[in-house]
Amino acid sequence: MRSRGLKYALALSCGLLAVAANAGTQEKAKGPWADADHVIYHPTKGAAKSILVNKAGSNLVNHGGPVLTSAKVVFIFWGPSFASGGADNSYATTLQAYRNQFGTTPEFNVITQYSGISLTNLGSGTADLFDTTTPPTNVTDAAVQGEVNKYLSTHAFDGSTIYEVVIPSSSYSSSGSSTSCGGPWPGCSGCSLAGWSNVQNQEHFVCHETREAVTDSDLNAWYDRRGNEADDKCAWSPSPFFGTGGYGYQYEWSNLLGACVKTR
Repeated sequence: MRSRGLKYALALSCGLLAVAANAGTQEKAKGPWADADHVIYHPTKGAAKSILVNKAGSNLVNHGGPVLTSAKVVFIFWGPSFASGGADNSYATTLQAYRNQFGTTPEFNVITQYSGISLTNLGSGTADLFDTTTPPTNVTDAAVQGEVNKYLSTHAFDGSTIYEVVIPSSSYSSSGSSTSCGGPWPGCSGCSLAGWSNVQNQEHFVCHETREAVTDSDLNAWYDRRGNEADDKCAWSPSPFFGTGGYGYQYEWSNLLGACVKTR
């Protein structure tokens, strides 16, 4: 979801806030906020319906901006429940395992058709962070940026890395007056699929946000004439599915086929 100005209503994440670092030429001194609002929100089901009209036949257009050709993903698990022995530690380690295999899957391979993006080990960057401080109940854009900057104060900045902040069920994300389903993790009706666990629903969001951060890291690369990024065009319809490794994924738009596809 392209988030500059929250162009689409209620396009908030359900427990995941992905921050794409600038690709290619960004200088370390600038930090990841230099050129765009990099807090990227996943569309809820209701929002997706309003932006996916006539998606068929409308290919993504290369607007000339950078992509992450060899991307990495760093997780920042914010809250004491994610730590070893905590109630949500299994949730965190499952997401790590999902991330570690995602970049070399057929589901990720779909986006290699865009600007030379390659299969990559997404887990090959700097170490994930388990921040055992308690996040605020309302996690704003500013709070997310502060948490990522906190990470960068002790870890080297990398322009090909996507920093994904995961918050516990006791917190929710917000931007202005909108909130992520009123508070919960991906257990709310706008963020979940029947029969899927919380972590499986979150895998689906990691899939969506990671691929979009790779293909449109500065909000000026690959999106269609309506402003939809690659995963926006296939969000919730067709329905997300269990794919490689038994993890949760969603369909992805393929310019080559002019359709939403599972894999390539």
